Amino acid sequence: MCIININKMINRYSTKEMENIWSDNNKYQKWLDVELAVCEAWSFYGQIPKQSFLRIKKRAKFNAKEIDKLEKVIKHDVIAFTTNLAKSIGKDSRFVHLGLTSSDVLDTSLSLLIVDSGNLIKKEISETIKILTRLAKKYIKTPIMGRSHGIHAEVTTFGLVLANWLDEMKRARQRLDASIERCSVGKMSGAVGTYSNVLPKVEAKACLILKLKPAKISSQIINRDYHAEYYTALSFIASSIERISVQIRHMQRTEVLEVEEPFSKGQKGSSAMPHKRNPILSENLSGLARIVRSNATASFENIPLWHERDISHSSVERVIGPDSSILIHFMLSRANYMLANLNVYKKNMLSNIWKTNGVIFSQNILVKLIEKGLTREESYKMVQDLAFESWNNDKNFKELLLANPAIMDLLSQKEIEGCFAFNSLYANAKTILSRVLK
Repeated sequence: MCIININKMINRYSTKEMENIWSDNNKYQKWLDVELAVCEAWSFYGQIPKQSFLRIKKRAKFNAKEIDKLEKVIKHDVIAFTTNLAKSIGKDSRFVHLGLTSSDVLDTSLSLLIVDSGNLIKKEISETIKILTRLAKKYIKTPIMGRSHGIHAEVTTFGLVLANWLDEMKRARQRLDASIERCSVGKMSGAVGTYSNVLPKVEAKACLILKLKPAKISSQIINRDYHAEYYTALSFIASSIERISVQIRHMQRTEVLEVEEPFSKGQKGSSAMPHKRNPILSENLSGLARIVRSNATASFENIPLWHERDISHSSVERVIGPDSSILIHFMLSRANYMLANLNVYKKNMLSNIWKTNGVIFSQNILVKLIEKGLTREESYKMVQDLAFESWNNDKNFKELLLANPAIMDLLSQKEIEGCFAFNSLYANAKTILSRVLK
């Protein structure tokens, strides 16, 4: 696993909780949980004496270091585990792993790890949604320049920018919820999934104990499309975070400076230039999103295996399971810190709106002229000519409109002034936000 390397990067923002989920100690604990659930199910149906099960449950212990030593000799992790387990259980250990194959334990426990990780990630994404909701409400009437192709388009509000991020994050959480539900499956169907030495009702009982659903069908493994859905859900979260990060990076550019990442006391931006305050948080998040998405690709490669199974997927999962789960948890934690402490410069937002002398209100004039009876082509040419004159000669667009006889024959000064106001923008923004908040 790559936990140690990743944790060097995330200590400031993440908790030990996610790291612990993917630790070797917890992995073995999940294996034990599965083995005990199967023993309990066998006992329930009379195959294992009740007293034997109670002794197994009481005595079962493992030693991770001893398991690792055994595995170096045995070259099989589950056999090393059950061998170590037998030392603490004694004679009743003959009932442990009864009728099972290794993948029954490995795949069912992997489902448990994914569910635990997913639920921890849900806490962080819920916090993201909470922060974005608060900010969207706060800035819903704060005008900001909307851009298409990076070029000034029309005025929007910063609250709507945030609401757009919010709506996307809500969908990301829904996908995560669905993937966790999908991955909440176990299998104890034996070597090739035919229940040759275990009973379907034992599987059903064991899964009930573990709060999982039995897979409707399995080979020696649970099909990997289940897990690919989880990694895809994580990729959606990563991409949504990157979308936020990319926009913040643009908005922090010196010539824009509408928002800025938090810059803590004592922080330094450059070894050479003491004045620098760089968007390192969002740049880091953009980079990490690439890893999460590439891991999702690897999860799709795990779906086509030979016949009832091979183990080409196993090595991949030992990396992408902890890496993607830990990374997304970290990315959400970092994004939450960044958003909750974002510096917002409303004066610069307003200044940038008027930087192009008002030409960004051209569509409002276009529509007004059409309403007066002009064709769209006629209206477009009149407005475009004046907009280009304003742009090319650094002249005020509104003043050019008011000085143009053809325009003034059709529109009053009050109508033109109204085309440069924000009132309808604010009303529409509140309507859109209300839809997002539902």
